[in-house]
Amino acid sequence: MKRTYHEFPQKPEFERKYNFRADLPYIVRTLAEMDNQFGTFITDSPDLKGRAIKAKRSINVEITDRSVNFYPLNKDSLADVLQDVKNEGTIDFRIALKYSFLDEKFDRVPFKGDSYLVRTQLENGVLTMRIHHIEGMGRTECAKIADTIVDEIKRHAPNV
Repeated sequence: MKRTYHEFPQKPEFERKYNFRADLPYIVRTLAEMDNQFGTFITDSPDLKGRAIKAKRSINVEITDRSVNFYPLNKDSLADVLQDVKNEGTIDFRIALKYSFLDEKFDRVPFKGDSYLVRTQLENGVLTMRIHHIEGMGRTECAKIADTIVDEIKRHAPNV
């Protein structure tokens, strides 16, 4: 099954190469485990009045299917996805970040998130990641997306 998105940009905003000792199914498993994780970061308030807030950032991961659609990639869908993933090749993902913060009354307030296309290409022990911001205000840089993926890869396998 083809797992590259037909509208992936020719010139993505971010590209970096990494030495890599695992296979493509390992990357897919790592990204599936990232789904629904969250963390906090400091950003401008949604009202854009220059006030910094501590916000929550939740991650949703999707994988492309037949070059056109994206489907959720998580622990539940992982077994089905891995059936046709080869050890090397190219796979595209869509990462959606959802943001929220606590207001004065400690109510969780959601605000506009960001979406990214992530192309992972593994050949001869070299992982190339290309990332392109496709929606939102860009509160998270493309390099931060790559760093998060690499950190998760390292966390699960220190020899990678």
